[in-house]
Amino acid sequence: MAAARDGRGWGPAIVMTIYLLFLLVPIYWLVNMSFKTNAEITGAVSLWPMNPTLDNYRVILTDPSWYMGYVNSLTYVVMNTVISLAVALPAAYAFSRYRFLGDRHLFFWLLTNRMAPPAVFALPFFQLYSAVGLFDTHVAVALAHCLFNVPLAVWILEGFMSGVPREIDETAYVDGYSFPRFFVRIFMPLIASGIGVAAFFCFMFSWVELLLSRTLTSVNAKPIAATMTRTVSASGLDWGVLAAAGVLTIVPGALVIWFVRNYIAKGFGLGRV
Repeated sequence: MAAARDGRGWGPAIVMTIYLLFLLVPIYWLVNMSFKTNAEITGAVSLWPMNPTLDNYRVILTDPSWYMGYVNSLTYVVMNTVISLAVALPAAYAFSRYRFLGDRHLFFWLLTNRMAPPAVFALPFFQLYSAVGLFDTHVAVALAHCLFNVPLAVWILEGFMSGVPREIDETAYVDGYSFPRFFVRIFMPLIASGIGVAAFFCFMFSWVELLLSRTLTSVNAKPIAATMTRTVSASGLDWGVLAAAGVLTIVPGALVIWFVRNYIAKGFGLGRV
């Protein structure tokens, strides 16, 4: 019986270890390639760099065409996250606290925008932004991503807000709180985990999205994802620099996950994520 219990205890641990190793192998191989020269990468397969070099990272950190890609990406991603949350918070509060004609249909319609692929909206956005002079700007990409992130943020935040008793709103009004003061000082701290989860998903979608960000930018606001697709030279692909860029691209997402990890866990626990 003890052996059987031990077997059942080790089984999930072994499966989880194999699963984590399976996920980490591509990341390790990417880091491994980032410290190699192109000759070593295209030569014999090796599990670690035979002659480690930092030249690939030096190229990215000293070449404006590379490091400005990260600056551009972070700029419009942060803008999109702030705009999406600023719009989604009052909208989610309205859906969670009030009932009006067509509220459920409107809520579902918001989610249908999230279901559509970005390619559907690439051409309309391109023509619209070209006409109004927003093409190749950070604002263009940030606003385009709002079409997908705002519905997702509203859906997540509405679930968290519905879990807050309505009596808290009524008590605050009785105590003389204005709505803005109540919302910022009392209500938002109560749904801080929901705001963290919504911000995480908005950040991650905007950070990894390529089609719209590449279509709506050219030079001034070109993101790192678009830069990474244009590494072909006369000598072929620059594998080492491309691998180093991939490693640096993972870092912001990993940092965001680290800072909001507790909020994400609460979101899964509440069954809304």
